[in-house]
Amino acid sequence: MPEMSGKEAKEAPGRVVPERRLRLLLVEDDRELAEEIATELGERGYDVTHAEDGEAGFQLASRGGFDLLILDRLLPKRDGLSILAGLRERGMATPVLILSALGEVDERVAGLKAGGDDYLVKPFAFAELAARIEALLRRPLAAAVTRLEVGPLVLDLISREASRGGRAIELLPTEFKLLEYLMRHAGQIVTRGMLLEDVWHYRFLPQTNVVDVHIGKLRRKIDAPGEPPMIHSVRGAGFMLRDPS
Repeated sequence: MPEMSGKEAKEAPGRVVPERRLRLLLVEDDRELAEEIATELGERGYDVTHAEDGEAGFQLASRGGFDLLILDRLLPKRDGLSILAGLRERGMATPVLILSALGEVDERVAGLKAGGDDYLVKPFAFAELAARIEALLRRPLAAAVTRLEVGPLVLDLISREASRGGRAIELLPTEFKLLEYLMRHAGQIVTRGMLLEDVWHYRFLPQTNVVDVHIGKLRRKIDAPGEPPMIHSVRGAGFMLRDPS
């Protein structure tokens, strides 16, 4: 696949031209679709590696070095969610975009609960795929704060450890991002729309209960039995995390 020259890349409308070519791993068993995706993303400045089955994809992803994974939900040899769960268990925090023909809410929730950062239903427009990838790869400006504290709740952004009153809290990657967002907005109401846009990077508001599912799981981890609650539901508005003291 020929690469564009520097001049062509700069002039091509809508193209992403990073200072270095970002590496993407595409795990997709549909060869024709995979070739189309690789071509489109290659033209947008990405370096795409392709794996045709789940086991090959898992082995490649386990070696690291990729900036983002594009993972088909249904794959031969190893299912996409099994791959994702295995990678997250190993501590891999690389963002993962799940592709799937399974568009039901339960399927989307399963993908996000397994550790996916976003979920795109087939068939899709390549412009939307590119937009989702850009959103996942977008890096905020480095913040001076590396440790968040709200009352007894502490979140270390460097070691990625959470605790409440000295009690360690085990968080999945999406739960960590959700808690970080709530702590950065402590004492403020955050809506479901805000969370879908800023934590899951949706650019539309789908009819899904994924926020409520993750809030419920996070609340059970943060607010242990006997502890005053910190995560509160605000009727008709959203959620708020606040110091219980």
